[in-house]
Amino acid sequence: MKLRTITICWLILLCPALTRAQERGFLRWLHTDNDTAYIEDLTQDLTVRLYGSRKYNYYDMHHRSVNEELLYRPNANNNVGFGANYKFIGLNLGFNLPFINNDNDRYGKTKYLDLQTHLYTRKLVVDFYGQYYQGYYSGTSKRFFDNALSVKASGIRPDIINTNIGLHAQYIFNDKRFSYRAAFLQNEYQKKSAGSPLVGAEIFAWQMRGDSALVPLDLRNDGFYGGMPFTRSSNVSFAVNGGYAYTLVIAKHFFLTGSLAVAAGVNRTVLAFNDGSGKVHGFGWQLNSTFRFAAGYNSSKFYVGVHYVDISTRGDAPVDGAYQTFGAGNLRFSIVRRFGLKKPLF
Repeated sequence: MKLRTITICWLILLCPALTRAQERGFLRWLHTDNDTAYIEDLTQDLTVRLYGSRKYNYYDMHHRSVNEELLYRPNANNNVGFGANYKFIGLNLGFNLPFINNDNDRYGKTKYLDLQTHLYTRKLVVDFYGQYYQGYYSGTSKRFFDNALSVKASGIRPDIINTNIGLHAQYIFNDKRFSYRAAFLQNEYQKKSAGSPLVGAEIFAWQMRGDSALVPLDLRNDGFYGGMPFTRSSNVSFAVNGGYAYTLVIAKHFFLTGSLAVAAGVNRTVLAFNDGSGKVHGFGWQLNSTFRFAAGYNSSKFYVGVHYVDISTRGDAPVDGAYQTFGAGNLRFSIVRRFGLKKPLF
């Protein structure tokens, strides 16, 4: 068993001085008096969890004129770990267990650093993505959850490297009765069904590059992406988003939480070549989506559930009829126990 990742959640609130300052300025605005008939605040308890998770990203190339698509996936690892939350501080330790991960002979070996952080306050949800992945395979037969799960491999590309950074934020209008934290952070308990409109903005920058052309020769011969042998594709985009989230509570303790936000904006994409023949670049429309889902059991003391976050950024490419999709996400299963404390830790 090898320590693979250390994820520190709620990074902006780790300093106790910020907790003491929550009655001033911006942190005072973030504070919400919950409707206790709907939400039980458990942030004063020590929340301890055991979890299994799978972080990932994906890169898809589409060309409507040729009616073809090319899918690239990393050999993402499954991790197990444990963590804890107290007040506004959270710590998760993840371990990579090789025997539960995919066959490197079939999917290739992927090296990665994945710094996804999802911050859930009462009024805001903020997602930060900072990723480095090296080693992809080309896949086929895309379906809905194929973003998070492995697909059938048709080729291995150990030379492809991805770097990306992104920020996604949304305002929660019904913060007194709807709780993202109950489903995704497990330090609250939503007792009645409720939902909320969402509005926000997002910015992303990503790059895919390889030692050889990203489009294989057989697809280039078919005219896919104009037959261009580009070895690097990069995209910067900005978009505004809106959506809705809802939690359905069944028999007081069982819940289903779902939210969907769609975004529209603009991007600039550059396709570059290793042979020094120049670049192809242009501006285009950007259409993004963020999907969250959680389901399970929740009470004042226990939580058992699965939760899933996926963001997909789709942008026009500087080729007629072509567009690219880059996305990232996290699929996690958690078993949680909350412990009441006789005295505050701080």
